[in-house]
Amino acid sequence: MRKFLVISILALFSLIFSQVFSRAQNYGESGFRKDAFTQSYNQDTLSRRDTSDVLFSFSEYFGAIRGKNPIDNGKLFAGSMVFLGGQQMYNRQYWKLPIVYGSIGAGIGLGVHYNKKWHSTGDDSFRKKRNWCIAGAGIAYWWMLMDGTFNYHRGEEDTHIRASKATVYSLLCPGLGQIYNRDYWKIPIYYTGLIFTASYYRHWNINYKRYKRIYNEITNPDIEYTGRITESTALYYRNISRRYRDYFAAGFIAVYLLQVIDANVFAFMQNFEVDDNLSIDISPTVLAPDNCYASNASFGLGMRIGLTF
Repeated sequence: MRKFLVISILALFSLIFSQVFSRAQNYGESGFRKDAFTQSYNQDTLSRRDTSDVLFSFSEYFGAIRGKNPIDNGKLFAGSMVFLGGQQMYNRQYWKLPIVYGSIGAGIGLGVHYNKKWHSTGDDSFRKKRNWCIAGAGIAYWWMLMDGTFNYHRGEEDTHIRASKATVYSLLCPGLGQIYNRDYWKIPIYYTGLIFTASYYRHWNINYKRYKRIYNEITNPDIEYTGRITESTALYYRNISRRYRDYFAAGFIAVYLLQVIDANVFAFMQNFEVDDNLSIDISPTVLAPDNCYASNASFGLGMRIGLTF
């Protein structure tokens, strides 16, 4: 039950995360570089931006699947997490749908079957088969999302790096977004952080389970405990091991999220047009009450600095 809850929370988080970055990417690709200081918004536009259909619209999603309109990769990814095979339909790769539905359905069906066998017979081999089947369904589900993202296209203009695509890549496989952005030097840094936090999480989790077992044996009146560790010592090391285990679990999640954010931000920044002609203009100016922030300001001399980039 605990594993199912964790998987559900991670899936929900991935959905929310992809929607947030999809919204950021859509705003950036809508002309921020050219129109950031010239756009005018009327009340209808503002109210439309505040509604939930800006983040995700079922009509837009299913219209894109039917080929009526293009859709951002982030929205397509989020919808396909629930409506399986949507990415393959959008990419016009219908022949992959039997593979997607068959592999995921077979994995879940056999997993449920072996789970019933395990509970009815108590044979541990059925439990292992159940775990393998569920893992196979999860791998097929991951492959479906990865395949749909890899084959995503929006048209002939889709030649530049997309932040939404880099974000989805990093969500599905740490470091893949950096490969997509051609920031190869960052991959060892993030994987070092992931491996470091994961290894120490495992270390402190083993210690936590050990001292928890010892503490339970000491405090259980039905068990004759003959070990050397006292109750207070076992309680102390159980708590401290659990604390450090949680710290490294939080560190692993932080590194994972950092590489996702890094992939999104640097993919988005690659689309900015940066001119190499940088200049600075410094000139004296007269400070008048009309261009001063202070209400009691008087005339005076000052310096004006202008940057061109």
